[in-house]
Amino acid sequence: MAERDEFVRLFSSEIRSVFGGLPKDFESIQEIRLRAGKPVLVIYKGREFFMTRTGALTEEEARGYSIGREELLETIQHIGSYSLYAYEEELKQGFLTVKGGHRIGVAGRVVMEGNQIKSVKYISFLNVRLAHEQKGCADEVLPYVIREDGVCHTLIISPPRCGKTTLLRDLIRQISNGSGPLPGQTVGVVDERSEIAGSYRGVPQNDLGIRTDVLDCCPKALGMMMLLRSMAPQVIAVDELGDYEDIHAIEAVKNCGCRLLATVHGSSVEDIKAKPLLQKLVTEKFFQRYVLLWNHDRVGQIKGIFDERGTPLLPGESLC
Repeated sequence: MAERDEFVRLFSSEIRSVFGGLPKDFESIQEIRLRAGKPVLVIYKGREFFMTRTGALTEEEARGYSIGREELLETIQHIGSYSLYAYEEELKQGFLTVKGGHRIGVAGRVVMEGNQIKSVKYISFLNVRLAHEQKGCADEVLPYVIREDGVCHTLIISPPRCGKTTLLRDLIRQISNGSGPLPGQTVGVVDERSEIAGSYRGVPQNDLGIRTDVLDCCPKALGMMMLLRSMAPQVIAVDELGDYEDIHAIEAVKNCGCRLLATVHGSSVEDIKAKPLLQKLVTEKFFQRYVLLWNHDRVGQIKGIFDERGTPLLPGESLC
């Protein structure tokens, strides 16, 4: 209840009165989307609902409460403590991270300076992604990603909203703290979009373990190289591989004897093999473990775990 109340206080007075009726199982809310002149949308237990004026959830669009532009303006000012200039660097990337680790995505008019984004003005769209830790959600996966020689290079494959970042976060925590036969490892996290650690003013709001160092709002490729030079990690963790620059940093990780935990969007292993960057890594058998998620019955359900040869270690499709 305290977490929900603290979250609600982020918003304008009018929106707070609406959110006062949020479901009691606050942990099941994944996203809240606010668009000027449009009804509030909520992703709850993996399904999309509209929110009424009293905070109830409905599938009827006509009953949804429409947000006014003034309410959005008051909300974004309130979130930024009426000093948005202090959050200019985050806004350039399209989001703000607030206390509790929640991420507020923003959209509106983009102001350019040369080829670089200078700021975002006339913000009319907010995507509130709630940070929910699920400690222990990696319990089933962890035994498959550790061996006698340490942590395996591991790639988590998942469609959107299937829990890949949540799983990665708990793997980091358990590997950092040590679990069973695995002694605690020094983990470096490159948190490009502030989703893994949910850092607020540089301090992670999510528990990533006692041996974890975080580079917040840093591009993955640059961050991996910085961590290798400065923090001597045994394991590096990143979310959503995809840029060509990443492959050079991955080579450096490999050559330094560091292990990599990473995620990527995909609905099957065939999707991954079709991506030029990842195809090379799959062909060279860089990743020693592949964890495939889906949400057939629930978010974060494991569809399969495979080794570098594509051999299923749990029931699932074959990589070959």
